[in-house]
Amino acid sequence: MGSTLFTVLLLILFIKIPVIEVSYNDSRFFLKDDQFEIGWIHSVEKEPWFETYTLKDDSLYLTETRFKTFGAGTPSTGKVISSSDGFVHMELNNKMDEINLVVSKNVKTTLYTASRSIPLYKIAPDHETFVIKNKKLPVWQIIRGDFK
Repeated sequence: MGSTLFTVLLLILFIKIPVIEVSYNDSRFFLKDDQFEIGWIHSVEKEPWFETYTLKDDSLYLTETRFKTFGAGTPSTGKVISSSDGFVHMELNNKMDEINLVVSKNVKTTLYTASRSIPLYKIAPDHETFVIKNKKLPVWQIIRGDFK
């Protein structure tokens, strides 16, 4: 019994699991999901734009983008995926060290997970920079962490 407890304690202390960390100012939270989407209203075209990110192989990847029209900021590489929802869908596989995202009330920058929407523009001042990145956390920190 004692060796089992000791083994469990070692696992909790030393095993690290990759998670997605979202930080701004001196605040941060972690996402439960290994995939999320960032959405905003394009400042010129006034149309919604979405980017999907996935945590895989301990790294963060931009895997898809959806937009209404080609224009400024449109990816020049990627495979166009057919759809009937009025959006152009592009499949990508771009590894990201981190995402530096400036949020704005004007464009309504929002982070979406499978279970909820997090309006970033409502939880931080206008033009605040959010940093989203992969981070390996020990199991004990995940157990007590702030996950959304």
